[in-house]
Amino acid sequence: MRYISTRGQCDPVHFSEAVAIGLATDGGLFLPESLPSLQSRLREWERLSYAELAFAFFELFADDLKPERLAEMTNTAYATFSDPAIAPLKQLREDCYVLELFHGPTLAFKDFALQWLGNLYEEQIRRSGKTITVLGATSGDTGAAAIHGLLGKEGVRIFILYPNGRISPLQERQMTCTGAENVFPIAIDGSFDDAQRLVKATFADQEFRLKHHLSAINSINLARILAQCVYYIYGWLQLPQAKRDKVECVVPTGNFGNILAGWLAQKMGLPLKSLKVATNQNDILYRLFTTGDYSIDTVAPSLAPSMDIQVASNFERFLYYAEDQDAKSVRNIMKIFGETGRYNFKDFDPDTFTASSTNDAEIPGIIERIYRETGYVLDPHTACGFKDHDPDATTLVMATAHPAKFPTTIQQAIGIEPKADSLEALKDRERVRHRLGVDLKQLKQFIVEHV
Repeated sequence: MRYISTRGQCDPVHFSEAVAIGLATDGGLFLPESLPSLQSRLREWERLSYAELAFAFFELFADDLKPERLAEMTNTAYATFSDPAIAPLKQLREDCYVLELFHGPTLAFKDFALQWLGNLYEEQIRRSGKTITVLGATSGDTGAAAIHGLLGKEGVRIFILYPNGRISPLQERQMTCTGAENVFPIAIDGSFDDAQRLVKATFADQEFRLKHHLSAINSINLARILAQCVYYIYGWLQLPQAKRDKVECVVPTGNFGNILAGWLAQKMGLPLKSLKVATNQNDILYRLFTTGDYSIDTVAPSLAPSMDIQVASNFERFLYYAEDQDAKSVRNIMKIFGETGRYNFKDFDPDTFTASSTNDAEIPGIIERIYRETGYVLDPHTACGFKDHDPDATTLVMATAHPAKFPTTIQQAIGIEPKADSLEALKDRERVRHRLGVDLKQLKQFIVEHV
């Protein structure tokens, strides 16, 4: 299988090359030339463990990797998860389930992709003999998961940008208290969107990218999205058969990558009724799917900081399909959006998407209500997935982070401070971080000095 750019102005590449490049040379995002059908495979996949399912799924896409190496990488990736089910399904009410995606090393759903991607990078270094410089931006969870997927791996340097003062203290400690010499957490004086722009601008400099072997760790990297497709399939297969006919997946999302993975799984044949985009008060995606207006607004720091995003990078992949795979149309829309910060989709068809938006005033009340009714503790992001549900569907909420990562909000909502051993161990460790302004030249110079 080969991979093409959403903007259609670079040659198709194989899987490993698409992963190594991250962002296509024309500025677009990689997608498979065609999507395989999963319908005939679902029955045989029902008996597989999570790691076995991930291997079977990736065999459809990573055909330039030897199966035995692919199996080894996949088994190793999920061996570090604390729950034997990897992604356990919890029933809260008769027609409401939560898929827990926070049992990885950094207690967030990003571990599902980044533990696997770290192993893939290690394999690429072994095969090519070339070092890799990983560059990414984070609104909280991606950075920690990326760092912990690459800790101590030979031949890798990792640079993660994050908005100073706009992520939770424990999220910051997960990035800055590792003690690893190949990790460079960079606090920038701006928003996540500023950090993301710096990353994309650095990748756009082809000479710099090639010279320093840059690779993307954000969900602009297709491997991230494909790895996340697996838990939608796994979650659906865990549901009782009588509950599978009308499933609405509710997904807290800011950068659109998490829910895009579910939508791609649906396009491949996973029989989901609908997918709900659950945003916080930074609601560009809610406005898009309810009005057709895709326009940047001011980012307001929130109780769900990992979703404090206005430019949803992965929207371009959805746009490619929404525009009937017309790369020229995608280029035009992204050009207008890049120049003006907005685009209005006339007669916009949201396909199977619905949307909700939850502000800071509502989040503690939702956490309290669900705890009172069910005894279950939600983190602030997952709480956004409980704004409202389709009464005619089985609800499957993607629980994106462990509540212990946001103790202040949980304490205020229900009077309980959730804890996790791995987070408690960070509290006495020294922080090592670097401060930069929103300055491309400054960032490039920092990378040059530390590679």
